[in-house]
Formats: sequence, C-alpha cells, structure tokens
Amino acid sequence: MAHKAGFVNIIGNPNVGKSTLMNAFVGERLSIITSKAQTTRHRILGIVNGDEFQVVLSDTPGIIKPAYELQNSMMDFVKSAFEDADVLIYMVEIGEKELKDEAFFNKIIHAKIPVLLLLNKIDISAQEQLEEQVQLWSEKVPNAEIYPISALKNFNVKEVFNRILELLPESPPYYPKDALTDKPERFFVNETIREKILINYDKEIPYAVEIETEEFIEDDNIIRIRAVIMVERETQKGIIIGHKGAAIKRVGIQAREDLEKFFGKQIHIEMFVKVNKDWRSNSYQLRRFGYNNK
Repeated sequence: MAHKAGFVNIIGNPNVGKSTLMNAFVGERLSIITSKAQTTRHRILGIVNGDEFQVVLSDTPGIIKPAYELQNSMMDFVKSAFEDADVLIYMVEIGEKELKDEAFFNKIIHAKIPVLLLLNKIDISAQEQLEEQVQLWSEKVPNAEIYPISALKNFNVKEVFNRILELLPESPPYYPKDALTDKPERFFVNETIREKILINYDKEIPYAVEIETEEFIEDDNIIRIRAVIMVERETQKGIIIGHKGAAIKRVGIQAREDLEKFFGKQIHIEMFVKVNKDWRSNSYQLRRFGYNNK
C-alpha cells in the first residue's frame, strides 16, 4: 500500500474549537486553549504518524479584522494555511452564520482542494437547530463535506480523521516519523505560560503579553527554565506581579504543573517581568518573537 502524506489546515473564527480539535487529533496538548478570543497567535503544526500515513495538521489564529501589527501577522499565518493545504478544514460552531472576513470566505468556497466543514459544539445544541445549521452551511459552502462534531467530547472526530486519510495524496512523509510538531521546546514553554496569563488576568493584560524563554537547560531528571514575561507598560508589569508577587507565583505554579506533564520531568521555573514598550506594533520586535516571518 502506497504511503500517504499531506497538510491539513484548520481555519475559522476565534473560539470555535480549532485548537481543541487539533489536540484531539494529535493526542497531545500542543495548542493552548482558553475561553478568550485570539488565544492562538501562531500557526502550530501537529503531526500524526501511522505506518502508511503522515497527517500534518495546522492550527491557525482565529480570523479577525486586524487592529494592529501583531494581528496583521496573525492573519498572515491564516493566509499561508490556504497556500499549502491538501485538505482544508473550515470549522464553525453551532449558531454561527458567517466568517468574519469575506475575502477568506471566498477562498473557501472557490477552493480547488477538498474542504471539510466541521460544525462544532453540537453537544450544546438541539436536533432541530443542528438540522437548520447543516442546511444553512450546505447552501453557503456547497463545495464542502459537512460533519457535525464535538471536539471537546470527541464525537465524530475519528470519522473526520478517517475521511482525511482517504483524501490525502500519495506522498513520502514530510517530517521524521517520530516528530510530533515543528516547534522547539521553548515555544511550548512560552505558550504554556501565556495560557496561564490568559486564564488569570482580565481585560487588555493577556493581549499585551509575550513570553521569551531565555534558558532551557535539560538534565536527566529536571529541566531548568528561565522565562521573561514582556509587557507594554509599567502599570501592566505591576498587575502581572501582583501584591507581594502572589499573581506571578500562581502563574508559575500552574505553568510548572502543565510543563511537568508535557515533558515528563521535574521542572524548575523562574519568571521575570520586563517592559518592552509597544512591542505589538514594532516590526523588529514581532520578528524577534516569531511573527512577521515573510
């Protein structure tokens, strides 16, 4: 039997469950998940290997109308997902009626590759509403195969994955067969800390934050990590640290627990907060943090 391999790219509005779906496919927590919009900032690859296949999944930021340079870069990651996809997954949630960007929507309905439209979160919908939504999206995206799913409850996820395998082209693998992702270890440290900040802080604070892991030293039984939390203003620095350091200590404890599960080793983590003025609008700083890589 010939080997199959290809890129399966997941796009959709913010908070429809793209990251939950990719993690369900991969069986690992590669993409961070919170209830806040714009949790995913990068395009993150998750690789699923079998004897006769390699599925290269791609989680992308939710589609928005950019308000500043960082968001422009995030939408560039979405654009790139159209360029190399062998199969496109367009993910919507129950009750949704449109994509937030007409140009992206036109690309979907005129795509020359297979499109799977996944109607997510059906575990919180009634049968009548589900039937209405299937009808709506059948008319809006006539070129798509529609699958009602619950990524969170793992309903119909295996059926979608089996369909992906049928649609993949014959090809040798693109990555080593033991690869799980294309991202380095420090990336997952950064993302885990950022997730805890998204969970623990309100309003603008999580969106003004970027993480940089300055040290990642791995021994047989322990990984020692030194990470810097970048904020845009001095007032944000005080909020991140909290009264007598209580807030940042809570973030550190939560991040350490997740990282120990992820790496399977004891983690020692030190975190510091620095002001990096207006980094979200600074092209040099964005390139430094892995954005704007054109």
